[in-house]
Amino acid sequence: MANILIVEDEKNMQDIICEYMRRGGHTCFTADDGVDALMILKNNPMDLMILDIMMPHLDGFSVCKVAREMSSLPIIMLTAKSDEEDKLKGYEYGADDYMTKPFSPKILLAKTNALLRRTCASCADTISAGKITISPAAHKVFLDGLEITLTYKEYELLYFFLSNPEQIFSREQLLNRIWGYDFEGNTRTVDTHIKTLRQKLGSEGKSIVTLIRSGYKFEVPK
Repeated sequence: MANILIVEDEKNMQDIICEYMRRGGHTCFTADDGVDALMILKNNPMDLMILDIMMPHLDGFSVCKVAREMSSLPIIMLTAKSDEEDKLKGYEYGADDYMTKPFSPKILLAKTNALLRRTCASCADTISAGKITISPAAHKVFLDGLEITLTYKEYELLYFFLSNPEQIFSREQLLNRIWGYDFEGNTRTVDTHIKTLRQKLGSEGKSIVTLIRSGYKFEVPK
């Protein structure tokens, strides 16, 4: 039903959550720390993330903040404390819900399903511009009615452009939004991906406009 990323450094807890999510029909991806979690998010389309706060290398708050800049996927945070300040901080960084340990895995699954239903209901079935149509739920792109194959990053770029038409974004903004702040490449990565994306879009590729010294924008065909 959904791709769920479980970020939890306690192996036993991770296994329990995975078991219940799979019982609910979901596919689970796991990460033992925040750094691995962000790598998975960058390279795999996720529908929801269950995120522990206390982890090695990069804590849950930091992961939540970066993940929210990368995606609008629902985030449920797990905490060993019922501290109000922790919860307020999590919500400030973009968390959608909280579970305080110890918790019922059945309740976590129920919260997960409720968030997924809410997200699905609030998303448009398709996003279109000119001859381009995106089906977000299926992560598919159609050009004049025919499906085309894009890499994950090409898809993310196109989805971001169509979701923010006529807005100008610098190469740095696109790099941070699509690849993340800790990406070690440079802005030429953006140029390369946009070049291949334009090629795959054929005549519609001209909608991605280069603005000298400013960056790029997606112009909606008249």
